[in-house]
Amino acid sequence: MSTLVIAGAPRKAKIRLGPLIERVAGYLVLIIGIAWVLLNLFDDLSRFESAFVTGLKNGAMYALIALGYTMVYGIIELINFAHGDLFMLATIVSANVMVNVLGVTNLGVATLLPLLITLVVAMAFGAAVNVGAEYFAYRKLRNAPKLAPLMTAVGLSFVFRGIAQQDYINGSTQKNWPQIIWGGPKIGDTYLWQLILVFGVTVPLLLLMTWIVAKTKRGKAMRAVAQDQDGARLMGINVNGTISFTFAMGGALAGAAGVLYFMVQTQTYYDTGTQLGLIAFTAAVLGGIGNLTGAVVGAMLIGIIQGINEGCAYGLGQAWSQTVVFLILIILMVFKPEGIFGRRTTEKV
Repeated sequence: MSTLVIAGAPRKAKIRLGPLIERVAGYLVLIIGIAWVLLNLFDDLSRFESAFVTGLKNGAMYALIALGYTMVYGIIELINFAHGDLFMLATIVSANVMVNVLGVTNLGVATLLPLLITLVVAMAFGAAVNVGAEYFAYRKLRNAPKLAPLMTAVGLSFVFRGIAQQDYINGSTQKNWPQIIWGGPKIGDTYLWQLILVFGVTVPLLLLMTWIVAKTKRGKAMRAVAQDQDGARLMGINVNGTISFTFAMGGALAGAAGVLYFMVQTQTYYDTGTQLGLIAFTAAVLGGIGNLTGAVVGAMLIGIIQGINEGCAYGLGQAWSQTVVFLILIILMVFKPEGIFGRRTTEKV
């Protein structure tokens, strides 16, 4: 007995307009952004060069802070909003060590050793505070709902700001320090020595951290814990020690960023961490939070866009700088929420 199978007419594939519209809109925004950059480039090359160099300098500092966000998120999926205020405390520590303790008011060959000492002290301070925060504030909340450690991070941020506002620490007003880097050749509005200092500190630290994560036994443990904590524990990895080490690395990078910010801006303010921390967090999200390369690329892009917006003719100016940065974040969340180098996941935090 044969069975008769009647093939139905082939169904027409449904055209999904939603994703198509989103893709077209995303490309349109990208084209507008590129056109804006080229317009400023051809309008005034020297002005564009100055703004671009300033953006690179700021982007390098943002990268050090952004890596702290992305490393902690990558290993325990915590957005550590206190990280920006840890950077702020590091600027205050750096200023006091450099000026009040070591007595440096002008950078030269003879003061490179005090600069190195200040860098080591600030990085050690950032690492110690971050490890302490992980041990006392976050460790007990690893298995708690995601909102609990997030609110703890926000609370810790206010604690750091409250400490900085004390008169014997920094005070509630902006505190100006001697301009240590002064004179010499300039590229636009940026002193060449400032640029050399920023990249001379940032690039080796980024390369060192990348090597640690990619090549060392500790780095392999970090990647294993980030993938599966229970599995890593069964393989004999000290999960608590690995997480503490990650916090230490992030805090050390925030300390280094604090030194660079003080040396370039020569001022400390209790609210600095809120502003720069949010910009660095935006950079981490732009690159793909949890991705080290993405954090660096995102930070450099944010710095360059901010520099062009503030320094070129066809920009909204410094008063709108924060608006431009967070507008980028909003657009990214709409069209590519996983970031430039991020991967789409089924679970959203």
